[in-house]
Amino acid sequence: MKRFALPLLAILALAGCTTGGMTLEPIPGSITYHAQPRTKLTKAPVGSTFEHQFIDDRGREVFETYRIEPDRSLSIVRRYVRVEVF
Repeated sequence: MKRFALPLLAILALAGCTTGGMTLEPIPGSITYHAQPRTKLTKAPVGSTFEHQFIDDRGREVFETYRIEPDRSLSIVRRYVRVEVF
């Protein structure tokens, strides 16, 4: 039984490293909250990123990083919420 434990733990650890299927869903204030923007970003290179900053419905400052996909749609690649501690 012990000889199966180490490979099993290694498989479980590696399974946690995959990035497929992990997408951030838009929240109120996100550029893509209701849908993709109607205007296409035609001059920006595919794969380039930009940031968007807004205040969410709970009063927190939110920073999102978007990537321009090959079809010119936007995908959220990172979200950071700044929570102030008093």
